[in-house]
Amino acid sequence: MGFTVDIDTGGTFTDGFITRGDQFRTVKTPTTPHDLTVCFMECIKESAKAFAVPLGDFLYDTDIIRFSNTIGTNSIIQRDGPKIGLIVTAGFEGLCPTHASDGKRPVVEASMVAAINEETSEAGVVHRVPERDQVLAAAQSLIDRGARCLVIALNHADVNSENERVVRESIKREYPRDYLGSVPVFLSSDIVQRPGYQERINTASLNAYIHGKLTRLLYKAGEDLRRQQYRGHLFIGHNNGAVARVAKTRAINTYNSGPAAGLLGAKEIGALYGARCVMSGDMGGTSFDIGFVVDGEPSYALRPDVEGFGCNLPMLAIRALGAGGGSIAEVVNGVLRVGPQSAGALPGPACFGLGGKRATVTDANLLLGWLDPDYFLGGSKKLDREKASAAIEQDVAKPLGISVEEAAWLIKETVEADVGRELSDLRKDMGPHPDPLLVVYGGAGPLHSCAIAQASGISTLVVTPFSAVFSAYSSSLMNVGHLYYRRLDLPLHSHADLSLVDKAVGELRQRAEADMRGEGFSAASITWELELIVRSAAGSEAKIAAPVDFHHSPEGLQAVREKATALLGPAGDLPLTLCTLGLFGKAPVAHYLPREVPAAEAPVHAARRGQRQVSLHRQGPAIALDVYDRDLLGNGHQVSGPVIVESRQTTMVIPQGWSLKVDRYDNALIERMH
Repeated sequence: MGFTVDIDTGGTFTDGFITRGDQFRTVKTPTTPHDLTVCFMECIKESAKAFAVPLGDFLYDTDIIRFSNTIGTNSIIQRDGPKIGLIVTAGFEGLCPTHASDGKRPVVEASMVAAINEETSEAGVVHRVPERDQVLAAAQSLIDRGARCLVIALNHADVNSENERVVRESIKREYPRDYLGSVPVFLSSDIVQRPGYQERINTASLNAYIHGKLTRLLYKAGEDLRRQQYRGHLFIGHNNGAVARVAKTRAINTYNSGPAAGLLGAKEIGALYGARCVMSGDMGGTSFDIGFVVDGEPSYALRPDVEGFGCNLPMLAIRALGAGGGSIAEVVNGVLRVGPQSAGALPGPACFGLGGKRATVTDANLLLGWLDPDYFLGGSKKLDREKASAAIEQDVAKPLGISVEEAAWLIKETVEADVGRELSDLRKDMGPHPDPLLVVYGGAGPLHSCAIAQASGISTLVVTPFSAVFSAYSSSLMNVGHLYYRRLDLPLHSHADLSLVDKAVGELRQRAEADMRGEGFSAASITWELELIVRSAAGSEAKIAAPVDFHHSPEGLQAVREKATALLGPAGDLPLTLCTLGLFGKAPVAHYLPREVPAAEAPVHAARRGQRQVSLHRQGPAIALDVYDRDLLGNGHQVSGPVIVESRQTTMVIPQGWSLKVDRYDNALIERMH
């Protein structure tokens, strides 16, 4: 049995989860923002070392590599993408993302929008075909202004894409691929077929904006692997819960793919405990990402917000908060604010000693004694307490007129209150459900987990042995898959003619089977799922999972209608419309699944490493707390707070009134004691 490698890049660290059979290893390397393929390959090298295998042999024996990355997300945030040209229907130029916000330049400059005369009705009837001369004039003007690619987004192309295809054909005839002057041309109807013209423009524009950089970096990563004896495809994590090879990956599908994977991992862990309601909390160096799973269904956004841009490409829903270990603390108008700005990997928190001068959450945790300066990342990185103290004194203590220790506590308290409040709000969005199980992960998550849970009224938490690289672990659960959409707008009444569903499923299935052959999978190995996006008369939308043949029986149709009614409201909102059909084809690949471990033989005190002075209150002296080695705590061991439990990659602070017990899955089950 070969190795499986899953890698997830974050703002501060790049995480690896590596398996061979029932063995797993976890690694962390610093993220290299200037070129994410560097930290990607460093993570691969550390993975080989973790199994004590030469790099070439390791990669030769690797069955699959899955990679979730922040390349596209970072490009949108930093606005460092190329100049793109946008061609839209005349009269709709005002819908284009040409506005600047938060001091950032727009995704599309106002001068890079061209309008053409064409018309397709809301029913999909073409009333006016674009004139070739006008199309070429628009394209030439955008190219002359520096467009590195062109986006074609025409009104009602989600219903009928004929005019968009006419425009592309005209441009490609003038600029064939074998010409140096050829530019990539993206059709909005290829990216998404859902109602909402402005959202479709945004989605297509963002896809084009991150496409070039993503292509260069991912193909470079693939070439680097092949030079080192890797024989397989590099698979890329998608925000729909599957992976695909680089050649079959659309750029927009990589947005938030790491956090999306983490949500699937939280679902898997919650299932071990039979939890109906699961919340995920991922605190890394840059952000705190939260999501939820109810009755096995992860949170899903049909019209997600992508860094301030409304889009209509469905994806797993993650709420990102600017509250990570590297979040910068500063006093604004006499009030402490923590985040959303982050020190990132470079220069990082002041205590990293890499040139950072700003106070961060990690600096505060170090001063409070919550982190061991000599055991950060298992001792591979030393933290500088003096630099942390100087940064907090300058940025927080002096402006507020308080001690450095009190300022550090206030930083910690502020970030925990902010995140706790967001978790409480998310619980309200979920509606009436049982108390959730909170799956906490990320390098900094377990450190703050009890305080955050207490602030949001949550009483049970789970921290896995691989929590510090949990999104990478979650990637190991993802199958190879492709999701295709088709706009239908069919009524869903009990006697509806749904013959178009058969036609759509058949056509989409052909596309999926062709793509899967390119991934190395036969048609017989593919499993099929339908995702129905249903709209009520009031305009509300819901996603419903359904069997591929749901429409072949009255009972199947009735089951879909009942699900839709339950999600969209009372029968008064009928009639229902099946506005979009999604066909998800998946092929299974190697997964790592948690296994039960035998009961611990050594007594719990054998895991005690010593004591450390820790501040547990905003004011007053630090006290000595017992410190336990997480790697020596086994099935059946239990400790009660206040106590610290450390592993090589994360730290858990268990306060008074809470207990930690290691269960049969080797997970740390943390509960509030009553």
